Amino acid sequence: MDQHKKSKLMKRAMDIRISGLKMVQKAHSGHIGGAFSMSEIMSVLYFDKMNIRPQEPDWEERDRFVLSKGHCTVALYPTLALRGFFEMERLDTFRRIDGHLSGHAEMRYVPGVDMSTGSLGQGFSAAVGMAVGAKLSGKELSVYAVMGDGEIQEGQIWEGCMYAGAHKLDNLIGIIDSNKVQLDGTVQEVLDTGDLKLKFESFGFFVQSIDGHDVEAIVEAIDRAKAEKGSPSMIIANTVKGKGISFMEGKSTWHGKTPDEEQFEAAFAELYQRAGELGD
Repeated sequence: MDQHKKSKLMKRAMDIRISGLKMVQKAHSGHIGGAFSMSEIMSVLYFDKMNIRPQEPDWEERDRFVLSKGHCTVALYPTLALRGFFEMERLDTFRRIDGHLSGHAEMRYVPGVDMSTGSLGQGFSAAVGMAVGAKLSGKELSVYAVMGDGEIQEGQIWEGCMYAGAHKLDNLIGIIDSNKVQLDGTVQEVLDTGDLKLKFESFGFFVQSIDGHDVEAIVEAIDRAKAEKGSPSMIIANTVKGKGISFMEGKSTWHGKTPDEEQFEAAFAELYQRAGELGD
């Protein structure tokens, strides 16, 4: 990957974080930690890899994206706005009773959202169904699903994996946002999920483990996944909860907590500084 492209994707990830933090500040609500850990993933998917048409969000041949960890709309909605699915000003309606940008992904009224999610575990099953549907209709498209590493404690995830592996859904690419932290503590403390690579491989997946904040690594992993024929793919993206804001990083406290004004000021200052270091 050339340096210009890499820099652009990194800057987009910072734009997603800054726009997301503005949403949370205005709404006084929102899940920051798990949204910031997946910002580079969203940047790569929507600004490099996915075959989509923002001006034609229901285009039948488009790639599909399911945010299975549906509470992380603080990453999803800014990404869609920055990509041109709707106006940036609409982000100001986040979690307002008179708007449709709800705290969990909403497909009925938000252009670009392919599946409403929120009940953890169910989004991945929907993605499996989309992959099956694409196969049955002969469509050459990819289905992407992002899950949390706390979310995969849900049994429904593994039912979906069993089906996807058995039916060799090679148009399905799952991504685990493995930030090692969930609502009540670390994943290891709450329910240790063990060796994920071996687990997913046992279900017939082609598995890769990468640095989920390295845009070049994400691009390469998606390319390899798309080239893999005869099996679904799972990318374990090792990330940091609250990435980009030092006092939030790696802390379960910031799963869904809203900063106070002093903390907002410090967070914005740090994000803008990091964005500035990436250059123009």
